[in-house]
Amino acid sequence: MHDKTLRELADALGAGEFSSRELTQYLLGRIDRLDGDLNSFITVTFEQALAAADAADAARARGEAGPLTGLPLALKDIFCTQGVKTSAGSRMLDNFVSPYDATVVEKLAAAGTVSLGKTNMDEFAMGSSNENSHYGPVNNPWDLAAVPGGSSGGSAAAVAAGLVPAAMGTDTGGSIRQPAAFCGITGLKPTYGRVSRYGIIAYASSLDQAGPMARTAEDCALLLNAIAGHDLRDSTSVARGVPDYTAELDAPLSGLKIGLPKEYFGEGLDPAVADTVREAVRVYESLGASVHEVSLPHTHYAIPAYYVIAPAEASSNLSRYDGVRFGHRCDAPADLIDLYKRSRAEGFGEEVKRRILIGTHTLSEGFFDAYYKKAQQVRRLIRQDFLDAFEEVDVLMGPASPTPAFDLGAKKDPVSMYLQDIYTIAINLAGIPGISVPAGFVGGRPVGLQVLGTHFAEERLLNVAHRFQQATDWHLRRPAFAEENA
Repeated sequence: MHDKTLRELADALGAGEFSSRELTQYLLGRIDRLDGDLNSFITVTFEQALAAADAADAARARGEAGPLTGLPLALKDIFCTQGVKTSAGSRMLDNFVSPYDATVVEKLAAAGTVSLGKTNMDEFAMGSSNENSHYGPVNNPWDLAAVPGGSSGGSAAAVAAGLVPAAMGTDTGGSIRQPAAFCGITGLKPTYGRVSRYGIIAYASSLDQAGPMARTAEDCALLLNAIAGHDLRDSTSVARGVPDYTAELDAPLSGLKIGLPKEYFGEGLDPAVADTVREAVRVYESLGASVHEVSLPHTHYAIPAYYVIAPAEASSNLSRYDGVRFGHRCDAPADLIDLYKRSRAEGFGEEVKRRILIGTHTLSEGFFDAYYKKAQQVRRLIRQDFLDAFEEVDVLMGPASPTPAFDLGAKKDPVSMYLQDIYTIAINLAGIPGISVPAGFVGGRPVGLQVLGTHFAEERLLNVAHRFQQATDWHLRRPAFAEENA
C-alpha cells in the first residue's frame, strides 16, 4: 500500500480492497519502524489518526465519501492543529499545543483526510536543508548521508520513503519545491493568496504560501482542490473562484510555448543538472511544445532582495515570542528585560537569531530606506521580469536547485546555503506559482524540473507536469530505503 499514489489509494478504498483504518494502521506501522532512520516526524498522532480513519470509513459506508475521504497524509509542523503540539521546529514552541486549527487543516479534515502527524522542518521555516530543526536533521531516504532539502524536508522525506502518500508544506523561498526536488517527489507552490495562511506560524508574511507535496501532479491537483479558496480570516487571501484542478490534467500540450531563462543556465549550475533539465525539456518538445530563450534580467538581485525582506518580516513576526504569553519561558527571570533576553536566547536557534538580527538592523532608523525600501523596489522589478516573460511564453522551465541534494553538514557558512535557493526565491518575491517534478538523477540523487506560470496558472502548471509524468517514469522511482523496508 505504501507505493500507491493518492489517486490509486482512493480507487482502492472505493473498491473495498481495504478500509481507511487498515491503511492508516499500515502506514502508522511503517512510521514506527522506519522513521528512526529518517527523523521526518516530530509528532505522530496515533489515536487521532485512527479515530479520523474510522469516521472516514463510516462516511463511506453511508455513501458520503468524497475524493479524499479516508486518505492519510501528514502536516508540516507549522500548521496549527487543535490539541496537537505545533512547534515550527523550534525549542521556543516545544511546549505549545494549538487551541485551534489552521484553515488548511480545517479544509483537509472537512474533505475526510486522515492526518498521521506533524513533520520535521527547519526552525520557523528558516533553512534549505532541514538541519536547523530543534529536533535534529532529517535524512534523505535516497541517501541517508544527504539532506532532504528545507524547510519542508520532513514532509518531502516522509512522502519519498512511503511513510505517507502526501503531505502539506509551506514555501517562503523554495521550501516546497527544493525539498521535492531533492527527494524525487512533486511539490506545488501556489500563487500567493491562493491558499489561506490563517493558522500557519508566520516566517515572512508577504512570502509564505502553503501547498501540497505528493508523488504526482495529479495528487497535488486533488489536494489543491481541497485547500484553495478565499478565507475571510486571512487578509492576504484572494477572493477568486476555485476551478477543478483535475479537469484539464490531460489537455494536450500542442502549441505550448516554453521559456528557458538564460539566467537559469549560467555559472553555478551543476552541468549534469543542466543536462538533465534540458533532456526533460526535449520530452516536452516531443509532446508538441516549442522552446524559446527568454531573459529575467534582475534574477541576480533576487537573493540579496529576499534576504533583506524576509528577515525584516521575520524580525517583526517573531517579536511575539517573548516568554510572557506562550512558548518557552526562562527560569526565574530577574525582571522583564531578563525574561525577554533569556527566553529568546534559549528558545531560538542560531539561524533564527541571525535572521532576526539582520531584519532588525534593516528596519532600524537610518537603514530602512537604504536596505528595506530598496529591496522592495527590486522586488517590483523582479515581478515585472516575470510578467514580461509571460507575454512571450506560456510557462518557464529550469532547475529547481543548482545541485542535487548535498551531504549533511556540507554547507558550513550561511551564504553558501542561501545560494541553494537561487532558482526558487524570485518566484516568491513575484508571488507566482511554481511546481517541481522529478526529472532524473545525478550521482544517484534526484533532480527536479521547475515549471513556473503566471499568477493563478496552477491549472496550466499541473497539466504541464501531469503530461510529463505520463511520458516519463521518474516519479515512479522509489528509494531503496523504501523498497527494502516494504
